[in-house]
Amino acid sequence: MDNKQLARQRRHRRVRRKVSGTASRPRLSVFRSLGNVYAQLVDDEAGQTILTVSTLSKELDGRSGGNLEAAKMAGKLLAGKCREKKIGQVVFDRGGYPYQGRVRALAEGVREGGLKF
Repeated sequence: MDNKQLARQRRHRRVRRKVSGTASRPRLSVFRSLGNVYAQLVDDEAGQTILTVSTLSKELDGRSGGNLEAAKMAGKLLAGKCREKKIGQVVFDRGGYPYQGRVRALAEGVREGGLKF
């Protein structure tokens, strides 16, 4: 692994020591690959993934996954699914990535959809 990946993993481990999700306030975990953005809600107490959304989701009609618009729409889709499950608050886990670009667009989409961090 190169230094960038190791640094991201260190940041992620450091943040995960402090951030934990519960059933009432799950952790919104973000993973950013080269071409897509993935987000999932995790209940750390039960060790379960509640729901997951990515820019590859069928609801997004195959839009390009590597851009800000698709990340924002994925965030709105996640917020809509959370409303169906009656989840109003989440804890944001940016996965060691800087809060910019697609990670920020996803977070803004989630906020616009009505979830609170």
